[in-house]
Amino acid sequence: MAASMQEVGFSAFSNETDLSGKDSSDTKEEDDATEEPKEPRVRETPEDIRFEAIVNTLAFHPTRDVLAAGDIDGDIYVYSYSCTEGETKELWSSGHHLKSCRELAFSQDGQKLFSVSKDKSIHIMDVEVGKLVTRIPKAHSVPINALLLIDENLLATGDDGGTLKVWDMRKGTAFMDLKHHEDYISGMAIDQAKKILLTSSGDGTMGVFNIKRRRFDLLSEFQSGDLTSVAIMKRGRKVVCGSSEGTVYIFNWNGFGATSDRFAIRAESVDCIVPITDSILCVASMDGVIRAINLLPNRVLGSVGQHPGEPVEQIARSRDTRFLASCAHDQLVKFWDVSGLPDMAVSDYRRRKKKGGNLKSLSKKAFGTSDDFFSGLVGETEDKKDEEEEEEGDNDDGGDDSDSGSD
Repeated sequence: MAASMQEVGFSAFSNETDLSGKDSSDTKEEDDATEEPKEPRVRETPEDIRFEAIVNTLAFHPTRDVLAAGDIDGDIYVYSYSCTEGETKELWSSGHHLKSCRELAFSQDGQKLFSVSKDKSIHIMDVEVGKLVTRIPKAHSVPINALLLIDENLLATGDDGGTLKVWDMRKGTAFMDLKHHEDYISGMAIDQAKKILLTSSGDGTMGVFNIKRRRFDLLSEFQSGDLTSVAIMKRGRKVVCGSSEGTVYIFNWNGFGATSDRFAIRAESVDCIVPITDSILCVASMDGVIRAINLLPNRVLGSVGQHPGEPVEQIARSRDTRFLASCAHDQLVKFWDVSGLPDMAVSDYRRRKKKGGNLKSLSKKAFGTSDDFFSGLVGETEDKKDEEEEEEGDNDDGGDDSDSGSD
């Protein structure tokens, strides 16, 4: 019996790992318990979203962190986005369009999502459940390319043939049906009073339409290349149009017939325009670079982001102006931090760019950062363009807010 007690005592002592008398297995369990699960990484921007097809169009929800995307197969996807890794998730998708989805827009209250397509139809979806609420199957006789929500009841659409229609969605009918452009309508903008509707077109003109009086007013003079986009800037005093030639054309309000200034950007094209402030806007190009530019004085501020070597289809600004989203032929939707743009100071004095200078990086993800594989490739391209700009002189960049150097 004594021997048995001694064996038990020896056995118990042999399992100890320290003077406290704790069993080694107990210590391991306690160590495991004290190891807290790792917190999800919080990024500067939401993660990229990869799609199965090229995304043509993007739209941000007006009140929530939600993004809608439409692709060339006619599918629409709605995502909730977050800077916390792993929390950007698909909410629903819809395949109601038979052909490419060309444009998307949320209603002002965020409850409905409008879309237009190459299949000539207008769709209205319920945002909460992703259900098709209304469909106008043959809204135009040719594919629809542009969409603009004027207010909660009025909707404007533009097609590949240059026809503009303005719809009263309470009746589901168009009360304006006008064709004054000779080529596709690429973009539309409306003034704050919801009276004057502006259109940009592939025929190289900007159209002016009076919604209140339901009439066409005028076309601008022809510009070089397609006019790809239109936006109202400078508190309604200026209108800008992007072009396929890489030039931004500037019009005075109530002086729509001829440009007051033009701004040649060192880019292959200016395909999309999104205002950030009254003076700063972001432009996207076929070269895959998204640039921030300042108007009057006309300056290229730098690169916001890029889809290397892939034409950018569209860019969109989030409701809080913190993010810019972009989609391109790489089948990715990327997010860029543009929260610092409104604080940028722009000097009236234009310094001549030195040869070999890269496009300034305006975010950690943009060209020019040390961890960017493509920065060297861009440097070579920018060097050549810098030399061309030096030869052209200062005329292309405008000067001050008085429109000196206007054509």
